[in-house]
Amino acid sequence: MTLPASGLESEFLTRARDRVQARLDALLPADGPAPRLAEAMRYAVLGGGKRIRPLLVLASIEACGAPPHPDPLRGERLLDGACAAELIHTYSLVHDDLPALDDDTLRRGRPTLHVKFDEATAILAGDALLNLAFELLARGEDAPADRLAALRLFSRAVGLSGMISGQVLDLEAQHTAADSDLLHRIHRLKTGALISACCEAGGVLAGAAPGELGRLRLYGGHLGLAFQIVDDILDVEGSAQELGKSPGKDARSGKTTFPSLWGLEGSRRRAAASVEEALAAVAPFGAAARPLETIARAVLARRG
Repeated sequence: MTLPASGLESEFLTRARDRVQARLDALLPADGPAPRLAEAMRYAVLGGGKRIRPLLVLASIEACGAPPHPDPLRGERLLDGACAAELIHTYSLVHDDLPALDDDTLRRGRPTLHVKFDEATAILAGDALLNLAFELLARGEDAPADRLAALRLFSRAVGLSGMISGQVLDLEAQHTAADSDLLHRIHRLKTGALISACCEAGGVLAGAAPGELGRLRLYGGHLGLAFQIVDDILDVEGSAQELGKSPGKDARSGKTTFPSLWGLEGSRRRAAASVEEALAAVAPFGAAARPLETIARAVLARRG
């Protein structure tokens, strides 16, 4: 997905995306003690991607009134928090594509990491990306409480309380008739937990008040649901060229999806309602929440 131009694209998000891309390029090793591993990590992260999760971190910082670069030291810490979100997300994609899980051969319009390199390298590259993300969140001398809180949020989002448990439930639900409650539980953990953590972590790094963190958490939860519903719709309607990955995987894997429960039109209505609930959650931020509004509407409109 590319955030739509003409009306929805904003200078803030364009600048934020460019800064994230440049920082990721600088952070990822070009060689190191294991050059093939470094090459695989760069292949996975820098070869495309929507950058929605780091943009959510930075947009949440903006909503709380803290620009992403008020001074050089604080600016790097905030930007590294956003980059950590992208590294965690990419790790999850690398592992999700493995033969033992979704067994996919296409990601971001290119061969998946285990196809391009090999399965062992893909596993280890994913592990390295996750550990680099945690290193970014933990290092530095300033604002240790904020960094620890963000680290805790991301750890929970991708661990036992979030993504990994969601992945297990998703595997267990294949070729079964999952109901709406189970489907919501799976995707609240597998997809929504990290999206919500990105929003809340941005608020934490900005020094937001508890009420502001609650609004960001609520926004992230509703946006995560909308994102997954749209993803399920695109798996039915999208092409490999649009998606950058193989369409029709859910049906071939025997997965229950939102369209299989509600139909395509019903799913579109639910996604639109979730986006409106997300926007209502951050409406008290006023004009500072415009980047979050832009991202939410782009999620609803995306074709890839």
